[in-house]
Amino acid sequence: MSKMKNIRSLQILMKGVALMIFCFSLMGCASPLMAPSVTRNASLVGYKYVYMTPTSEKTSVTGSAYGYRSGSVYGITSSHSVNPADLICGHFLKRGYTRLPELKSELMDNTIIVNYGETGRRDTGWGSYTIEVTIQIVSAKTSEVICIGTAEGRGSTEADDVRIAIDRCMNVIFNSGN
Repeated sequence: MSKMKNIRSLQILMKGVALMIFCFSLMGCASPLMAPSVTRNASLVGYKYVYMTPTSEKTSVTGSAYGYRSGSVYGITSSHSVNPADLICGHFLKRGYTRLPELKSELMDNTIIVNYGETGRRDTGWGSYTIEVTIQIVSAKTSEVICIGTAEGRGSTEADDVRIAIDRCMNVIFNSGN
Protein backbone atom coordinates (compact mmCIF):
# COMPACT_ATOMS: atom_id res chain seq x y z
CA MET A 1 0.00 0.00 0.00
CA SER A 2 2.85 2.36 0.84
CA LYS A 3 4.35 1.76 -2.60
CA MET A 4 1.06 2.78 -4.27
CA LYS A 5 0.95 5.95 -2.16
CA ASN A 6 4.49 6.86 -3.24
CA ILE A 7 3.65 6.28 -6.90
CA ARG A 8 0.49 8.40 -6.59
CA SER A 9 2.46 11.20 -4.83
CA LEU A 10 5.08 11.09 -7.57
CA GLN A 11 2.38 11.35 -10.26
CA ILE A 12 0.87 14.40 -8.56
CA LEU A 13 4.30 15.99 -8.23
CA MET A 14 5.08 15.39 -11.92
CA LYS A 15 1.74 16.92 -12.95
CA GLY A 16 2.55 19.97 -10.81
CA VAL A 17 6.00 20.33 -12.40
CA ALA A 18 4.49 19.98 -15.88
CA LEU A 19 1.90 22.65 -15.04
CA MET A 20 4.62 25.03 -13.80
CA ILE A 21 6.67 24.52 -16.97
CA PHE A 22 3.56 25.15 -19.08
CA CYS A 23 2.74 28.36 -17.18
CA PHE A 24 6.30 29.70 -17.50
CA SER A 25 6.32 28.95 -21.22
CA LEU A 26 3.07 30.87 -21.64
CA MET A 27 4.55 33.89 -19.86
CA GLY A 28 7.40 33.80 -22.35
CA CYS A 29 4.83 34.17 -25.14
CA ALA A 30 3.79 37.66 -23.99
CA SER A 31 4.27 40.34 -26.62
CA PRO A 32 7.81 41.65 -27.01
CA LEU A 33 8.57 45.26 -26.16
CA MET A 34 8.11 47.71 -28.99
CA ALA A 35 11.34 49.19 -30.34
CA PRO A 36 12.33 52.52 -28.76
CA SER A 37 12.05 55.53 -31.04
CA VAL A 38 13.70 58.94 -31.22
CA THR A 39 12.87 62.05 -33.19
CA ARG A 40 15.94 64.26 -33.44
CA ASN A 41 15.67 67.90 -34.55
CA ALA A 42 19.20 68.97 -33.56
CA SER A 43 22.39 67.62 -32.03
CA LEU A 44 23.32 67.48 -28.34
CA VAL A 45 26.90 68.41 -29.24
CA GLY A 46 27.97 71.62 -27.51
CA TYR A 47 25.67 71.22 -24.53
CA LYS A 48 27.38 70.77 -21.15
CA TYR A 49 24.64 71.38 -18.60
CA VAL A 50 21.34 69.67 -17.94
CA TYR A 51 18.37 70.95 -15.97
CA MET A 52 15.90 68.19 -15.12
CA THR A 53 12.30 69.11 -14.38
CA PRO A 54 11.33 67.47 -11.08
CA THR A 55 9.47 64.16 -11.06
CA SER A 56 7.74 62.28 -8.29
CA GLU A 57 8.88 58.90 -7.05
CA LYS A 58 7.14 55.81 -8.39
CA THR A 59 6.68 53.14 -5.71
CA SER A 60 5.41 49.59 -6.20
CA VAL A 61 4.53 47.24 -3.38
CA THR A 62 4.21 43.50 -3.86
CA GLY A 63 3.32 40.89 -1.31
CA SER A 64 2.07 37.42 -0.57
CA ALA A 65 0.42 35.62 2.30
CA TYR A 66 2.09 32.54 3.69
CA GLY A 67 0.05 31.64 6.73
CA TYR A 68 -3.10 32.00 8.76
CA ARG A 69 -3.33 31.49 12.50
CA SER A 70 -5.72 32.68 15.20
CA GLY A 71 -7.65 34.90 12.82
CA SER A 72 -4.55 36.64 11.47
CA VAL A 73 -2.97 36.39 8.04
CA TYR A 74 0.82 36.39 7.90
CA GLY A 75 2.76 37.48 4.87
CA ILE A 76 5.60 39.46 3.44
CA THR A 77 5.71 42.63 1.37
CA SER A 78 8.40 44.17 -0.76
CA SER A 79 8.66 47.78 -1.93
CA HIS A 80 10.45 49.04 -5.06
CA SER A 81 10.86 52.74 -5.83
CA VAL A 82 12.30 54.79 -8.64
CA ASN A 83 12.58 58.53 -9.21
CA PRO A 84 12.60 59.07 -12.99
CA ALA A 85 14.55 62.37 -12.75
CA ASP A 86 17.39 60.67 -10.87
CA LEU A 87 17.59 57.85 -13.38
CA ILE A 88 17.54 60.17 -16.39
CA CYS A 89 20.14 62.49 -14.86
CA GLY A 90 22.34 59.49 -14.16
CA HIS A 91 22.53 58.86 -17.90
CA PHE A 92 23.60 62.45 -18.52
CA LEU A 93 26.14 62.46 -15.67
CA LYS A 94 27.67 59.26 -17.00
CA ARG A 95 28.24 61.06 -20.31
CA GLY A 96 29.93 64.10 -18.77
CA TYR A 97 27.05 66.57 -18.38
CA THR A 98 26.70 68.71 -15.25
CA ARG A 99 23.31 68.81 -13.54
CA LEU A 100 22.10 72.27 -12.60
CA PRO A 101 19.77 72.67 -9.63
CA GLU A 102 18.29 75.75 -11.33
CA LEU A 103 18.54 77.46 -14.70
CA LYS A 104 21.29 80.09 -14.89
CA SER A 105 21.08 82.83 -17.50
CA GLU A 106 24.84 82.89 -18.09
CA LEU A 107 24.82 79.16 -19.01
CA MET A 108 21.70 79.09 -21.22
CA ASP A 109 23.67 78.63 -24.47
CA ASN A 110 25.05 75.31 -23.22
CA THR A 111 22.06 74.06 -21.19
CA ILE A 112 19.35 71.59 -22.05
CA ILE A 113 16.08 71.09 -20.20
CA VAL A 114 14.84 67.52 -19.84
CA ASN A 115 11.16 66.68 -19.40
CA TYR A 116 9.73 63.26 -18.55
CA GLY A 117 6.28 61.74 -18.79
CA GLU A 118 4.55 58.39 -18.72
CA THR A 119 2.68 58.20 -21.98
CA GLY A 120 0.81 54.94 -21.93
CA ARG A 121 0.27 51.32 -21.02
CA ARG A 122 -0.05 48.41 -23.38
CA ASP A 123 -1.64 45.08 -22.47
CA THR A 124 0.71 42.32 -23.62
CA GLY A 125 -1.45 39.36 -22.62
CA TRP A 126 -1.56 36.90 -19.74
CA GLY A 127 -2.00 39.70 -17.20
CA SER A 128 1.17 41.45 -18.32
CA TYR A 129 1.51 45.04 -19.51
CA THR A 130 4.16 47.58 -20.41
CA ILE A 131 4.57 51.19 -19.35
CA GLU A 132 5.66 53.69 -22.01
CA VAL A 133 7.72 56.77 -21.17
CA THR A 134 8.64 59.80 -23.24
CA ILE A 135 11.68 61.98 -22.63
CA GLN A 136 11.88 65.40 -24.24
CA ILE A 137 15.11 67.40 -24.49
CA VAL A 138 14.76 71.15 -25.08
CA SER A 139 17.28 73.97 -25.61
CA ALA A 140 17.23 76.24 -22.55
CA LYS A 141 18.11 79.25 -24.71
CA THR A 142 15.58 78.88 -27.54
CA SER A 143 12.97 76.48 -26.08
CA GLU A 144 13.29 74.48 -29.30
CA VAL A 145 12.84 70.72 -29.02
CA ILE A 146 16.17 69.02 -29.66
CA CYS A 147 14.84 65.48 -29.48
CA ILE A 148 12.08 63.28 -28.14
CA GLY A 149 12.59 59.63 -27.21
CA THR A 150 9.93 57.05 -26.40
CA ALA A 151 10.31 53.52 -25.07
CA GLU A 152 8.41 50.99 -23.05
CA GLY A 153 9.44 48.66 -20.26
CA ARG A 154 8.11 45.55 -18.59
CA GLY A 155 9.45 44.21 -15.32
CA SER A 156 8.10 42.55 -12.21
CA THR A 157 6.72 45.83 -10.75
CA GLU A 158 5.63 49.20 -12.13
CA ALA A 159 8.80 50.76 -10.73
CA ASP A 160 10.79 48.18 -12.70
CA ASP A 161 8.71 48.94 -15.82
CA VAL A 162 9.61 52.64 -15.54
CA ARG A 163 13.30 51.92 -14.89
CA ILE A 164 13.55 49.62 -17.91
CA ALA A 165 11.67 52.06 -20.15
CA ILE A 166 13.89 55.00 -19.12
CA ASP A 167 17.08 53.01 -19.67
CA ARG A 168 15.90 51.90 -23.12
CA CYS A 169 14.83 55.44 -24.03
CA MET A 170 18.07 57.08 -22.91
CA ASN A 171 20.14 54.47 -24.73
CA VAL A 172 18.33 55.15 -28.00
CA ILE A 173 18.70 58.93 -27.50
CA PHE A 174 22.46 58.67 -26.98
CA ASN A 175 23.10 55.91 -29.50
CA SER A 176 21.14 57.41 -32.39
CA GLY A 177 23.69 60.13 -33.04
CA ASN A 178 24.15 63.34 -31.09
